[in-house]
Amino acid sequence: MSAIDDSNDGSITPIEVLITMHKGMDTLDFAGPLEVLDTARHDPKNPATKAFKITFVSSSEHTVTNQGASLRAHIDFEEANDRLDDFDVLVVPGGGTDEVLASESEPIPLIKAWTQMQQKDPTKERTLLSICTGSLFLAKAGVLQGLAATTHPNYYTKLEILCQEAARKGDLEQTDVMEERYVVNNARFDLGENPDDNPFILTRKPDGRRQSIALARKGSNAWKESRRRESIIRRATIRLGGLRVITSGGISTGLDASLYLVAALVSQESAVEVATTLQYSWQKGVTVDAVDV
Repeated sequence: MSAIDDSNDGSITPIEVLITMHKGMDTLDFAGPLEVLDTARHDPKNPATKAFKITFVSSSEHTVTNQGASLRAHIDFEEANDRLDDFDVLVVPGGGTDEVLASESEPIPLIKAWTQMQQKDPTKERTLLSICTGSLFLAKAGVLQGLAATTHPNYYTKLEILCQEAARKGDLEQTDVMEERYVVNNARFDLGENPDDNPFILTRKPDGRRQSIALARKGSNAWKESRRRESIIRRATIRLGGLRVITSGGISTGLDASLYLVAALVSQESAVEVATTLQYSWQKGVTVDAVDV
């Protein structure tokens, strides 16, 4: 699915987002990305151009967060798996991770299915975004091997251990755990001329210390043109079939990572407008192994 429909009338269709829920998750891990994505518009001046359509998935109808909020799911995981190809973005909140990791229960199987689908079918541009300790689920699913990632600062060691375990079970490729607001793998962007007004900072430092080269992106051409033959062929050769994997740090960094996603899939203008509407100061993260397709 493309953000801009190929029909002659130029109509705009929303980018489909699936947000997972699990017992004991952190409320802001869920609500932060929800607020950012729900606020985004393709045309910030036109309320009718809603950029994202969001669906909640959980094992039960009601999910109680760590803070005691009861949230209602739209669909269960069985339906989510049946409809998985309908979605463009999978968002995985953190918090309450111990029980899920011990049982390897949802959303871990869904994360595996999402990644496998991209590897089998790279014709679609898909994104996997984890918030805070949600990256531990990605590590358990074996998704982070050969990539860079971050998580809540209190869980850097836990993330490293899980990634090492996954490496031993897999192809022995390690994961760079970085001390960043968010880390983006398999980014797509066009180089721009103004490094002061962009969310794209290119780096690859395993120790997490930033030495950055600023890069900018013009609009959302990468998303609009993601079905070009040359893009699909190249995406198929990239790790995980070109799946864009974004991990964010502590709870509030989910706002920053979500703003990055708006800039990447919609436009820089839209992301700035969302941050202004939310009265939030967007703090940038880093991209690694960025791909210009």
